[in-house]
Amino acid sequence: MKTTVLAGLLVLVSHFVAFAAPVQDLPITAITPEIESDWSAVYYGDNDDDGGPLLLGNDGTAATGGIRAWNLADSTPLREVVKKTPGRTKLITVVYDVGGRDLAVTIAQPDSIIRLYDMDGFDEIKSAEYKALGDWSAICSWKSQKSGEQYVYLFGKKQAIQFLVRGKDGEITISEIQTFKTPVEASSCAVSLSAGVVYFSGDDSKDVYSFPALETTAAPVIAVLGHAQDDVTGLAAYIGGKKGDLILVAQKNVIGVYSTDVRLLGTLNLTGEEDIEIQGLDVFQSKTDHFKAGVITYALKSEVGKGFGVSEIDTPFSRLNLSLNTKYNPGEEKCKDCQSTITSRCNFSGFTTGDSCSCFAGYSGPTCETVTCRSDCSRQGKCVGANQCKCNAGWGGLYCSFLEVAPKSETDANGGDGDDPAIWISPKSKSASRIITTTKSGAGAGLGVFDLNGKLLQQIAAAKPNNVDIIYGFQAGERKIDLAYAACRADNTLCFFEITPDGVLTTIPGGTQPTKQGYQVYGSCVYRSQASGKQYLFVNQKDSNYLQYELTWSNGSLATTLVRDFLAGSGGQVEGCVSDEDNGWIFIGEEPYGLWRYDAEPDSAAPGGHLVFSIDDANVYADVEGVTLVQGSTKDRGFIISSCQGVSAYNVYRRAAPHEFVMTFTITESEDGRVDAVSNTDGIAAVGANLGPLFPKGLIVTHDDANQLPGGDRTSEEASFKLISLDDVLGAEQVRQLELLRDVDPDWDPRA
Repeated sequence: MKTTVLAGLLVLVSHFVAFAAPVQDLPITAITPEIESDWSAVYYGDNDDDGGPLLLGNDGTAATGGIRAWNLADSTPLREVVKKTPGRTKLITVVYDVGGRDLAVTIAQPDSIIRLYDMDGFDEIKSAEYKALGDWSAICSWKSQKSGEQYVYLFGKKQAIQFLVRGKDGEITISEIQTFKTPVEASSCAVSLSAGVVYFSGDDSKDVYSFPALETTAAPVIAVLGHAQDDVTGLAAYIGGKKGDLILVAQKNVIGVYSTDVRLLGTLNLTGEEDIEIQGLDVFQSKTDHFKAGVITYALKSEVGKGFGVSEIDTPFSRLNLSLNTKYNPGEEKCKDCQSTITSRCNFSGFTTGDSCSCFAGYSGPTCETVTCRSDCSRQGKCVGANQCKCNAGWGGLYCSFLEVAPKSETDANGGDGDDPAIWISPKSKSASRIITTTKSGAGAGLGVFDLNGKLLQQIAAAKPNNVDIIYGFQAGERKIDLAYAACRADNTLCFFEITPDGVLTTIPGGTQPTKQGYQVYGSCVYRSQASGKQYLFVNQKDSNYLQYELTWSNGSLATTLVRDFLAGSGGQVEGCVSDEDNGWIFIGEEPYGLWRYDAEPDSAAPGGHLVFSIDDANVYADVEGVTLVQGSTKDRGFIISSCQGVSAYNVYRRAAPHEFVMTFTITESEDGRVDAVSNTDGIAAVGANLGPLFPKGLIVTHDDANQLPGGDRTSEEASFKLISLDDVLGAEQVRQLELLRDVDPDWDPRA
């Protein structure tokens, strides 16, 4: 049986390629003005100037984040008719005839709130807001052909949520049907009505997955549908009527057209600009004055810039002998002989099957009459709705399980794409210590230096550094110096800057060191051997290949020697790492999987790793990003802190093996409202040392992806990093009984 299933999948995979069928050019017909774009959707509308048809797209720009709409009846450039700015957004879809209204469904990244907009006037339906904490990467809608009920699938970090969007008694509601696991973090999805199948693909992956679209609370069975020739960047369904639907599979600048039984029918090659990359596909199938048979829409990136584009499909489809269906209009589709199984028998909170009920998430009882909350709101709140908790003061996040901590301050906004911080402890005065951060791309690429008030003191250019760490007391000839070390992605080198005793970064001979040929650097960290006194550097690629270099001083210059080359983790993407020099360990974060511990000494070419935790454990959430170590007075004391990007939170673990979980905390806005909460966090650094009056019991510095300006009405184009007192985390009233600060060394001296 098992062999037969695998053989069947291999047959499908062998067909799922984009070169064995006719190829037809697909010119870009119209574009929008430049905008940070990821995801497109179409609204069929009423064929008037502003009511439709519309191209809907996300606005991923920090300062103007939200959703936009352009009139598809226009020629290029498409005319913008709607702009909503709830916060930087990635996803949008449309549902039709819900309580007599057509709705746009979207979710803002900073606050994880699902918002519904009435397409008639584009006003938000405030009463329908629903918070779904997470980092979401794909969205698609499905209307059941049996019941007429409208569902939305929201995909994120190896999980998906199925929602019901319903109109009842004049109100629009969102209900969670179920949450289920997926093998990858989906980056695109589509639904075939004729096949009754949901398709999705992963980020940086060639695989396309599928599962049946069903009205059930049972987790779907997910299968690999096929394997594309290149990484899949977008999926869409063309509703084909009696002849069946077509599945469009984008791969950078080409779109493979498949039948639902995975036969390649043709390939569309995007033309009109150079270096085209598309993602976030959708299809409009009706006629307009400009488009005889509809268009394919997509988020577009090319040498010209970023935005949204559309391509007319009349001629390309005809030349590939593909049947056109211009009669499809989801707004006019009426469900024939439909009968919903969501009835009063189960209090409209579950599916009715005979005399029994299958309850939606957050409901229980024979007739789904009881409202429940996961984990009983962690005993830190009250259940006030289906999986809706009202948390006690100081608690929040997922079901009140996160300790809420307010930041003391934040760094000045600096650079467009921040990532990772480091804390440099001054040899002159602890209060003169500095925060060093990376800007990994775009304007201001390099390192920023801040004081403990967050004031920007210095910017220095570097070749797109990703992570930054501090090397203390390095012997450079007759001098002992401190260094800032980073992996620089623009030229795949190891970058170094000397840190003067006054905390100023300066260039140094040998400050750019090569890696092996063809290597693409990503994350990095440092390690000094307590056994030999040698200084080592770690750097990784996304594919989990780690290189370990020895850093030396030779002939008045820095020099590096490769001493170890190994694979870490289970093969998933890696980035964050930190060393524990007293114990001879390096901790490595595998973003979609967990945290690993390895021996940091270069004795073994292929070291065995110990899994500290995985995302399958309780209290762990993907992606595992930044990792830092808070030193204790002995090698068995102290803490490891790991950031969980998907839920904008941080897990604390004991430094000593077996690295017991301590708690999860999240960073809210400051008490005066002048510093915003952290969202989509990445890098983190922490020290327990007394840094003077501002942070006498230690400091945590963490990356914030969406930097909201004071007042909350707009966001900054530039990044900031939040400054948190370590005492507010480990010494918080809610965990004071654990006496965690006893395990922190306030006198820790990195140069001792």
